[in-house]
Amino acid sequence: QVQLVESGGGLVQAGESLRLTCAASGFFFRFANMGWYRQAPGKQRELVAAITVANTTNYADSVKGRFTISRDNAKSTVYLQMHSLKPEDTAVYYCNSPRGDLIWGRGTQVTVSS
Repeated sequence: QVQLVESGGGLVQAGESLRLTCAASGFFFRFANMGWYRQAPGKQRELVAAITVANTTNYADSVKGRFTISRDNAKSTVYLQMHSLKPEDTAVYYCNSPRGDLIWGRGTQVTVSS
């Protein structure tokens, strides 16, 4: 069965960095476009970064230049490197396809203090 397990979140200060990891299983990962989403309290879940099977990437304007998405097909893993974190980046982060049609994992909490 499809499983997505996110990890790597934590509590950091503004300006610091984190790297999130999403381990995928149960589907042909190397043929799947993938993305990172986040959901802040009281807000809708939003797609912040996406990567295609050809390693083409796209980012939301709010994270462009600070976040980098990458993938390792051999490990069925997608990463989100986050630099220059801001308090407004505080959210639960999830991975899924850009269409959000896979089973959602539990996410990983990122909290950025000012």
